[in-house]
Amino acid sequence: MHDVTYSMGLSLDGFIVGPDGGFDWGAPEEQIRDVMEISIDEIQGVSTHLMGRRIYETMLYWETAAQDPDLEEQERRWTELWNPLPKVVLSRTLTEVQGAARLATGTLREEIERLKSEPGDGDIAIAGATLAAQAADLGLIDEYRLRVSPVLVGGGIPYFSHGRRPVDLELVESRECAAGLMYLRYRVRR
Repeated sequence: MHDVTYSMGLSLDGFIVGPDGGFDWGAPEEQIRDVMEISIDEIQGVSTHLMGRRIYETMLYWETAAQDPDLEEQERRWTELWNPLPKVVLSRTLTEVQGAARLATGTLREEIERLKSEPGDGDIAIAGATLAAQAADLGLIDEYRLRVSPVLVGGGIPYFSHGRRPVDLELVESRECAAGLMYLRYRVRR
């Protein structure tokens, strides 16, 4: 079975990036070890990662990160898991992608349905608020995973789209991390 998960860091007031487009508040130095450990835990359970162009371009850093001799051990472990992981990029502007990525050939719904029908286990992870909002509108997200930073940024791109239909959730995990960071996993009740 393949669950569809949406995992991102967000501010306490619900934004994945602030009004200036930055997210440097998302993992200050004292939280980075916990954020990396959570990321490693999550990625180990993923069979495919869906992302839009902006997240894909941001994540390209990791394609060559292992060549950096100063890379921390946790980052090296994460890179070893991330790079071979199949990725599907949904973009109207990209014509090619690198590494273990491929461009989507269908709609978001078609891609998720195709991936869910494949044999085996592992989550189908979605990264990016826009793509996640589309999946949520279609009722395709099974689990929300939040890394909540104790900061109010006052605006920006929200983790959750506003004005959507109500969704009942069940808390399945919570962790208190360094410097007030909270990790929360909520399963959609169907």
